Amino acid sequence: MRSVQDALTGEIFEEYAVLSVDELSRLCAVDRTYIVELVEEGVLSVATVEAERWRFTGTALRRARTALRLQRDLEINLPGVALALELMEELDALRRELQSMRR
Repeated sequence: MRSVQDALTGEIFEEYAVLSVDELSRLCAVDRTYIVELVEEGVLSVATVEAERWRFTGTALRRARTALRLQRDLEINLPGVALALELMEELDALRRELQSMRR
């Protein structure tokens, strides 16, 4: 049986948070080369480049974690992950639009 001390812990990130490649890879528990592959495939967008280093927004953390789950759980390759994420986001946007029309 789990005790109160065994509760899950996590970090909360705002959409406007700025992360480096190393921070993003640490938070996703992946090697930094995986983050580079996500950028090269178009799954992640670099928010800014400061001193020749990539910076990502908090949204990239959510996208990277979702991409990782899609690859791990469904064994989808990176081009498939990029397409799946695009379709998932389009579906979310359509749902929000429908919800706003109902009000």
